[in-house]
Amino acid sequence: MPSRKDLANAIRALSMDAVQKAKSGHPGAPMGMADIAEVLWNDYLSHNPANPQWANRDRFVLSNGHGSMLQYSLLHLSGYDVSIEDIKNFRQLHSKTPGHPEYGYTPGIETTTGPLGQGIANAVGFAIAEKSLAAQFNRPGHQIVDHYTYAFLGDGCLMEGISHEVASLAGTLGLGKLVMFYDDNGISIDGEVDGWFTDNTPQRFESYGWQVIPAVDGHDADAIRAAIEAARANTDQPTLICCKTIIGFGSPNKQGKESCHGAPLGDDEITLTREQLGWQHGPFEIPADIASAWNAREKGAAAQSEWEQKFAAYEKAEPELAAEFKRRMAGDLPADFAEKAQAYVQECQDKAETVASRKASQNTLNAYGPLLPELMGGSADLAGSNLTIWSDTKGLTKEDASGNYIYYGVREFGMAAIMNGIALHGGFVPYGATFLIFMEYCRNAVRMAALMKQRSIFVFTHDSIGLGEDGPTHQPIEQMASLRTTPNMSMWRPADTVESAVAWKAALERTDGPTAMVFSRQGLPAQPRDAQQLADVAKGAYILSDSEGTPDLILIATGSEVGLAQDAAGTLREQGKKVRVVSMPSTDVFDAQSAEYKQQVLPLDVTNRIAIEAGIADYWYKYVGLDGRIIGMTTFGESAPAGELFKEFGFTVDNVLEVAAELLDA
Repeated sequence: MPSRKDLANAIRALSMDAVQKAKSGHPGAPMGMADIAEVLWNDYLSHNPANPQWANRDRFVLSNGHGSMLQYSLLHLSGYDVSIEDIKNFRQLHSKTPGHPEYGYTPGIETTTGPLGQGIANAVGFAIAEKSLAAQFNRPGHQIVDHYTYAFLGDGCLMEGISHEVASLAGTLGLGKLVMFYDDNGISIDGEVDGWFTDNTPQRFESYGWQVIPAVDGHDADAIRAAIEAARANTDQPTLICCKTIIGFGSPNKQGKESCHGAPLGDDEITLTREQLGWQHGPFEIPADIASAWNAREKGAAAQSEWEQKFAAYEKAEPELAAEFKRRMAGDLPADFAEKAQAYVQECQDKAETVASRKASQNTLNAYGPLLPELMGGSADLAGSNLTIWSDTKGLTKEDASGNYIYYGVREFGMAAIMNGIALHGGFVPYGATFLIFMEYCRNAVRMAALMKQRSIFVFTHDSIGLGEDGPTHQPIEQMASLRTTPNMSMWRPADTVESAVAWKAALERTDGPTAMVFSRQGLPAQPRDAQQLADVAKGAYILSDSEGTPDLILIATGSEVGLAQDAAGTLREQGKKVRVVSMPSTDVFDAQSAEYKQQVLPLDVTNRIAIEAGIADYWYKYVGLDGRIIGMTTFGESAPAGELFKEFGFTVDNVLEVAAELLDA
């Protein structure tokens, strides 16, 4: 039977060989954390390499994702569909082993990591989802949701501010099945961290309400086991296990130094490392006895089979709950959702209320929420302004995790990244809210949702200079363009209650990526529509009002500016002009329509076009062409009542008429 050191050295050998072959990568962390990983994966991690999607598996997150060869080695050795050829193709085009772990590329990768600190946040999201699902579905004698979340993290993760946001919330919520391993090796890219990172990390996490196990020898299997046992014994607090390790462990000349952090060791040093470790095998060679000792397929199949027997008993005792659990973990919406949601859209059209779109959003939540027990809402301390609390929301707490709403506190970045973890876990559709301007605080997590194709729903209110007196620090200008130009991000800016209801329906039904919904503070008038126009809202842009024949001018508008476009169009028609108004609540959804439909809405032969939006102007050249005109923002805003600001920056009927006259007379 191979020794633990032999098993850990298999990780070290694969990691240094793959980095060397790729001529790039980070061998230091995999070599330093190999002993911790060996104990965790072989003695504790409950998973099935043959079925990476098994619902009750433990989740493993490598927050310090630059050490990706650690995870790829673990996946290969334990029996996932990651071959030795995949290991040899580390960091190569279209390989299963990209430079950082990427969700969807590699079986067994639970989340994309690399932007430091976000893996910690994703892990918190996993643990929240586990705790809440358990509270909602487990019954006496039937513990069908019962798994751990384990995360590895480094100094860099702890220096990132997001680590404070999410660790604080994790302690408050008492996430007892969350266990994190801090790789305390004292080295980052710039060298020894004590020149810039002297925090007392144990005291810091104790202050958050965590159980902290300090000063664990990260190269002593018995010490690691004892720490994990203590972590699992405490179900009331998350646990941080602080492991003292040597970066690049085994490299005679580079271990303990920044030189092994982010560069290959070099052929000569690898030869010396093999000698130092007593690893007498060639590059990418894993002896049969070590491979057999690592292989977790049989153990994983047995663990899943045991759980399936438990679930069968649960299904017999609680058939409705079991069916609901399977539906939610599959990510399917209730069978009647689409029909009932569309009926609500029609109801909004019939009512024709003039309300702020943030209020329209809340009204929609009150309509859709009772249909969707999988909704997990939240707001970064602005619920009263974002209007994200609906009639049946219940706060999730340490004592009672059965709720469907998370009070995130002033933690925008943490909220967005936790939402991604909740979405990745399964069983929930998370939404979270803040002011649009504070999208900047959570920008990277919003991007990661798009990269990972997760159904995270971002609710952004106070969408323009229309928020008024708070001034330019709070008035978003460039944020909508930023969201629209993010690949795989869908964005809606509704003009009234109908478009708000359609936006929510689209976001909930979208399963291959996130949606950002941008809502106004100020009231927006209801727009009249016939049946065809109502159906076309879901296409992202549609003809809201028109004149007979080919239009002389097309006005394109979104959100609060749609009403302005309608008013201006009415005056222009009185002047004998043929004017079309196109409401475009979602540019990306419109872009995905057929060429025929797009030509129908925006005919190529009508070049007189004006786009109107209280956001950055430059984005709209895509739709008006270089000869078109844009009434938008080219500067930051000012502090004043909203009405005065709209006049100051040209969002008035008179200015639209002036720009139209200039364009038509040109």
